[in-house]
Amino acid sequence: MERLRQDDPRQLGPFTTLARLDAASTERSVPERRYLARSADGERTVLIGVPRVGADPSRWAVEAEGARRLRLPRFLAVAEVGGTAGFPWYAAPYTPMLPLPAVLAAHGGPLPEDLVRGLGAVLAEGLAAAHAQGVAHAGLSPAAVLLTPGGPVLSCFGAVRAAAPEGVRPAGLPGLDPGCLAPELASGAAPGPGGDVFALGSVLAYASTGHTVPEQGELPPGLRGVVGACLARDPADRPRSAGELLRRLSAPARVPDPRLPPPPGPATALGDAAPPVVLPGRVVSALAAQSAWLLATELPTVHEPFTSPAPPRKVH
Repeated sequence: MERLRQDDPRQLGPFTTLARLDAASTERSVPERRYLARSADGERTVLIGVPRVGADPSRWAVEAEGARRLRLPRFLAVAEVGGTAGFPWYAAPYTPMLPLPAVLAAHGGPLPEDLVRGLGAVLAEGLAAAHAQGVAHAGLSPAAVLLTPGGPVLSCFGAVRAAAPEGVRPAGLPGLDPGCLAPELASGAAPGPGGDVFALGSVLAYASTGHTVPEQGELPPGLRGVVGACLARDPADRPRSAGELLRRLSAPARVPDPRLPPPPGPATALGDAAPPVVLPGRVVSALAAQSAWLLATELPTVHEPFTSPAPPRKVH
């Protein structure tokens, strides 16, 4: 979280912006500008998002409206979409939240293997629910993962679709970590479940090492098999579904034997549940500090424009 800059909007619909959610050091890999804001009556505090400078606001608005219509577990609950055709915005109810890059910064480096597995299982659970409804997230990256006291949630829905239309997608997209873009998506293919599985592998790699394209030896031994499978260039070599990925991440950590096939079992999330995520103390402290700062922050006072007093008039 950072203070506002001179070029940041001070008012978005009924909300007054108070702070930036993302640090300046990470903004190049965030597909939208995100603020913490409050309504004029002080009753509503929200996370509010707007398109990046230079983005196509109409495509961004389509994805924002799509996110508002979704009611999926572990997806950010967008409550309101507003603004104009040239400058749309969305608002979601506020709860203390840190983007994954800020989580690593608060923790002081990559996260423990057990925590990474837990985060991955919860995110896979959300993706499995989306894929069961025929919806691909198409925007998963470290910045899209918001860690809250209740666990992680997915934001930046549809960022790949909003950044460029199908078939004309360049190798790099503004605001998207290239390490999270599956090879077939970089070539212009339509987003789908396989691309989400690849992106989740990149997110787990980031949580484990601090970057999305690690060497195999950098990953913790218990995650090398599952993360490596997610990052396979050929979609056919990745886990068959987010449900299968959930099952593998929820299983007790072990170093897999590459000579053996994965253990048998159902490849859906219907009978599986992600384990609870226990946050490190430093991350809890950072969430508490954010909440305390917002509680103590008052809305800016609106001053009347200054005008010079009228000169005195002579009375005869």
